[in-house]
Amino acid sequence: MRPRLPSPVGDVADPWLAGRGVELRLKRDDLIHPLVPGNKWRKLAPNLRAAVEGGHTRLLTFGGAYSNHIRAVAAAGAACGLSTVGVIRGDELADAPRNWSLARAEAHGMELAFVSRSAYRALLRGLGGDGPGARQALEERWGHAYVLPEGGTNVLAARGAADLVAELPGLGPGDVVCCAVGTGGTLAGVATALPAGARALGFAVLKGAEGYLDGEVAELHRRGWGRTFGNWRIEHGYHGGGYGRVPAELEAFAAEFGERHGVRLERRYVAKLLWGVYGLVERGELPAGSRVTAVITGPPDPEPGRTAVSRGCAGA
Repeated sequence: MRPRLPSPVGDVADPWLAGRGVELRLKRDDLIHPLVPGNKWRKLAPNLRAAVEGGHTRLLTFGGAYSNHIRAVAAAGAACGLSTVGVIRGDELADAPRNWSLARAEAHGMELAFVSRSAYRALLRGLGGDGPGARQALEERWGHAYVLPEGGTNVLAARGAADLVAELPGLGPGDVVCCAVGTGGTLAGVATALPAGARALGFAVLKGAEGYLDGEVAELHRRGWGRTFGNWRIEHGYHGGGYGRVPAELEAFAAEFGERHGVRLERRYVAKLLWGVYGLVERGELPAGSRVTAVITGPPDPEPGRTAVSRGCAGA
């Protein structure tokens, strides 16, 4: 499982942006690996190393029906010889036909455990509080496991995400590194590694997450770096109605961007990121002289019939 690092960086030739004095380039982390792409590779690699070094044989994590993280953990675990368990939000899915995402996770050997939404929230609250009860309950059911939080975000993951900044030489005043924000790990890591004058800007994909996501990023900084950083913020106006929601305006933007620039956009995260970038340029909040680097954290959903197979563990 060899990653393509550093991932490519390419300029976007866009007359509309150029007319407003803004440069855009894409950091193609979606091309790092076909099964563990983008921020998933960067966040998982240090956790896989910790799991293997700690003698673990099982990974356990959490996600929804179309979770990129669930698929990535299943593939990476299989490549590293680790068994995997995915706790999936929504017990009504247990007896339903598997969608392509869950089917792929099962194809890599992941055991799927479907729980109600209330039980799912309770588990995450218990783990977030660092209390022994939630972890004990998990171990009683699935045995001793290296537990990865929802989305894979923890301090190790944020440190892995920080590595991408070294692949962007020449950053300085006027540079804005942008990413979508689901759990905050990538944004948190990027902010810690930026040079003076550069900024990190996240675009929330969750509705109603004002304050919550910002607090998650700040807490990662406190736990991992023992300090706060003032060079980042989260824009909450481009979630499109909530996670997984793709309104017609967003769909039209993503389709047009793909046609003009030859890059198919994943809709739940990446399209919202770029939709937000163009929106802030139009509002003057990314002014002339800005150079925006948009981190493409994942690929679009696969075309029907496309499959891939993992071979060999790297990064652990």
